Amino acid sequence: MKKVSVFTFNGAKSILEGTDSAVWNVIDGLKKKKRLQEIENGKYLLVPARAGLEGYWSEDPWLIVPQLIDEYYIGFWTAMKFWDMTEQIPYTVFVATPKRKKNRILKYRKQKFQFVTISKKKFFGYVELKIGKNNHFNISSKEKTIVDGLTHPEYCGGIVEVTKAMWYMQKEVDWTEVYQLTKKIGINVVLRRLGYLLTILDFEQNLSEKIKKEIVSYPYSFLDPTAAKTKIAYSKNFGLILNRTKDELLNWMNY
Repeated sequence: MKKVSVFTFNGAKSILEGTDSAVWNVIDGLKKKKRLQEIENGKYLLVPARAGLEGYWSEDPWLIVPQLIDEYYIGFWTAMKFWDMTEQIPYTVFVATPKRKKNRILKYRKQKFQFVTISKKKFFGYVELKIGKNNHFNISSKEKTIVDGLTHPEYCGGIVEVTKAMWYMQKEVDWTEVYQLTKKIGINVVLRRLGYLLTILDFEQNLSEKIKKEIVSYPYSFLDPTAAKTKIAYSKNFGLILNRTKDELLNWMNY
């Protein structure tokens, strides 16, 4: 397993044991040779020689992200792909964090990292996985990935992708835990989206009925906050303005 080669100027200085100017000369030389990529102000990624003449190379995001931020988990569309919830390949690595990061989007070469600030109240439901002998990374659990998708479909390719993920994971996810996690974040519209989508997907009907009974009088909210605010229909059972037709939500089943 390759080691992560992300470091700061001070880190390089402690290794090289040289003066500031000498260390800057080494860094500048490596950048000119395309052996070094600055991925964030003051943070550098050492590109291995096997990257080729063009100098393009991308470390596994699972190894890079822990070097960029302390409190985090990899989530949303990236986690959906990791857990095989989608066949789509997101080119952005979505990272959830309770800390507001100055640079919300980092780019280097063809790799893009987007940091999504979430409240402490939502910062839970992730697992630590091991990669190689000594490296670890945090990623949202399957259940929390579904909940985050219902909360922020804008970071998951939209509500249609979340619907597909629910269908693909219907036998691999603990839906009681999904329900409990949804209740824990305390955003009522997320619970309503869960109940509605379970109903049209036609599984876990006992759970959707339970959610239906819990719905009290709330202002109607849009099913898909990423879609046009077109009022196609209403779901009185779940207090939703349907701006996506059932065919739009389930059309992928025909392929």
